[in-house]
Parts: sequence; structure tokens; C-alpha cells
Amino acid sequence: MIESMEETIVAIGTRPGESAIGIVRISGKEAINIADKIFRPKKNLNIRKTGSYRMLYGHVIDSNEKIIDEVIVSLMRKPGSYTREDVVEINCHGGIAATTKVLELCTLNGSRLAEPGEFTKRAFLNGRIDLSQAESVIDMVRSKTEQCMKIAAANIAGGIKEKIYELKKMMMEIMVQLETAVDFIEEDLETTKYGILCKNAEKILSEISKLIKDEERGEILKNGIKIAIVGKTNVGKSSLLNVLSRKDKAIVTDIPGTTRDPVEEILYVEGIPLILIDTAGIRKSRNTIEKIGVERSLLHINEADLIIFVIDGSRKISSVDLEIMKKLKEKKTILCINKNDLVKRIDEGEIEDIQKFINVVHVSALKDQGIDMLEKSIKKAIFGDSGINIEERIIVNTRHKDILKKAKKAIKDSIFAMKMGISEEFPSSDLKIAYDLLGEITGETIKENILDNIFKEFCIGK
Repeated sequence: MIESMEETIVAIGTRPGESAIGIVRISGKEAINIADKIFRPKKNLNIRKTGSYRMLYGHVIDSNEKIIDEVIVSLMRKPGSYTREDVVEINCHGGIAATTKVLELCTLNGSRLAEPGEFTKRAFLNGRIDLSQAESVIDMVRSKTEQCMKIAAANIAGGIKEKIYELKKMMMEIMVQLETAVDFIEEDLETTKYGILCKNAEKILSEISKLIKDEERGEILKNGIKIAIVGKTNVGKSSLLNVLSRKDKAIVTDIPGTTRDPVEEILYVEGIPLILIDTAGIRKSRNTIEKIGVERSLLHINEADLIIFVIDGSRKISSVDLEIMKKLKEKKTILCINKNDLVKRIDEGEIEDIQKFINVVHVSALKDQGIDMLEKSIKKAIFGDSGINIEERIIVNTRHKDILKKAKKAIKDSIFAMKMGISEEFPSSDLKIAYDLLGEITGETIKENILDNIFKEFCIGK
């Protein structure tokens, strides 16, 4: 690790291919010297004597002093750079040939190719950011929605770090009192006030529980929620998919059984990615292809996070509708009564006697009526009545959640020990376990092999 940090690294920091600009990034103690060997600035300027946060115009040249490209060089001296090392960024013309040649010249003059995520890893190891901030960098790069971008930006700014430090401080205050009692156990001092300490530990437990719960919501914002539109044939499932997605995605006809293969579409409701699946109409069929489609529909019901069960409001409830409802007993389901523009013949009371749905929405997919209420019902089903204001919440990732669950158990063990009146060293030991676990989130107590696995997820050049 130490030897690796002593080396100067280089990588292309932009996506390969034709573009306006290609950036080659160098970081390390030899970064400025390497740039000086291959860069000739205009107006007789000297990059070695140039101050930080300056840009120089000139040419990259090869060993024969031949011009390779016309470039602008950005200089950031340590410690005021991304890695807290000297950093030079060479802004070339976009394209594979120019950036690759500049990269090659850098390696020939003393740098080595960076490993995936090594720039960010150095920023972490040099103390500019903690591990939670480093992980948020990759979340920012992978963000597909504005909501995800805001979560990543808040965490890069230190949202998770500050929260973890706050929790650790609260733990330390309890641990100090417990340890003090252990040190003076033979002095016949007043018994430790476990009641107050338990309350303080329970506050920590509550905060950790909120973080775990919000991670689940964060995963929905990042990866979306899978919603299966199910129902018997010809109730308007495909029409509903089309009107929700604002596209003619699915074929709509009066012929029952038109949809054989599930049709998938991704749309966004207030920044939440919804993976909508229009499944084949469920009914008994002798047609081999349609039977396969029905089997796939049943599979999607099992895999979906949310079900939109569509029935035809202009017809009475059928035995097929009832059969489908039996398959939805354990699923979170919105009942969508379609064809609201026609005369109502369905008995909703009959449905409610069989199954309770999280919401009932009346729509006309044909007339585009009630769709806004359906979208609100979907959002409510995902986040509840309170919704989610990401500006006011700390969203951790899956690795953090697993650590928090272990810490939560250790804190519960500590609270149990205090409530049982067990000697102070036992609850203190449990809290110490939780304290060290939280350090894995910020990177204070993490093992090197885990660190390497985290940074392998990054792209080269970041």
C-alpha cells in the first residue's frame, strides 16, 4: 500500500470515443515533472513555476519534439487537489488516438496506469474524504435520476459521515460512564444509573433504525420498483400501460389474449423509476403460446414489489377475477377498476368481502381519466403517507445497512445487559462492538481487502 502510494498514476478520465475533449489525469509527486517533460506552454511559461488552480495553453510533444496535440493543462498543487497530491489534467482534443498517445507519453516518462478508483482511493487514504464519501462518488457517476444525484451529492458533502460521527459520539458518552464504573468497581461508589444510559442507548437504536429504513427507500430511488399489471384478458391492462407511459408500447385490440409476452416499460413518477410490466391476460387456454404467457404472468406476480390488479368496471365480477385475487393474497396490491367511462356493473362490496386492497382507484384508460390518482396511489404504496423528502434524510447504501444491522444487534444486547443489571463491562463490550462497526462505514476500522473490493467497482480514471 505505501509503495503504491509513492508511485505517480495516470488514466484517461473521459469516456473513450469521439468527443469535444479528452482528459488525461496524472496524480502523485512526479505529476508536475512528467507534465513538464511532455508539455510546451506558449509565451515561454514554466509549468514548474506556475501556481495552483492555473491553466496553461500549449502543445504536447513526443521525444523528438514533434507536436502530438494542442492542449490546455490544468494544475492543482497538493494538498488542494482531489487526491491531496499534485494533480495535472491534460485537456486534449476528444478521440481515442489523441488521449491514448498522451497517456502513453505519461507512462513512458515515469507514471503507471491507475487501477479502477485509485484517484478516489488516494483521496480517502490521504484523509480528504472518508469512505462513505468515496462510495458516494460512484453513486454520483451511476445516478440515473435527479433524486439519485441529490442523494449522492448530499453524501459526498459528508451527510453520512456527520451522522455516523454523531452516533459514535453518543455511544462514547455511554461507554465512558460504563468504563468509569468498571475502573472504580471496588471503591463502593454509587451504582451506575442504568436507566438513563438505557434511554440514551435506545435513542441511538432509534436513529440507526431510521437509517436502515431509509436505505430501503433509497434503493427504490436508485433501482426502481417492479410493478406488475395483472388481470384477466381484455380488461384494459395494455391500455393502462400505454396511458401511464404516454406511449403506444403495447398492442391494444378487442381480441382477448393479444398480449402473449410481458411488455416492460420504465417511467418516472416524481423521480421514482417504475418498472411497469404489462402481463398476459390470465385465463384458461388451450393455445400453447398463450399458456406460456399466462405462466410468465404468474411468475411476474411473485417477483413484483407492487401489483396493479385491473378489472373491468362495466362487467360483473367473474370467476376468473376471483381466481386471480386468490393469487394476490400475500402481495401489496392496488385495485384498479377500469372503463369508468361506461355504465358501472361491478359490485365493489363483493370484492372487499374477499380481499382488502391497499387502495382502490377508478380510471378510464381509454379516456385518460383517474390516472393522476393512480400515480399518487403508487407513490403512497411505496413511501406511505409521509412520502420521502431526500433533502431531509440520510440515505445509506446496502453495505452500510448490513453494518448498521449488526451494530443494532450489539446495542440491543447492551441495553438488555443494562436492564438485567449485569456488570458494566458487559454492556460496555457490546457498545464497543457497535462503535467499531460504525467505523467500518467511515473507513476508520475497515479491512484492506474490503477496501479493495469497494474501489474495484469504480471506473478507471475516477
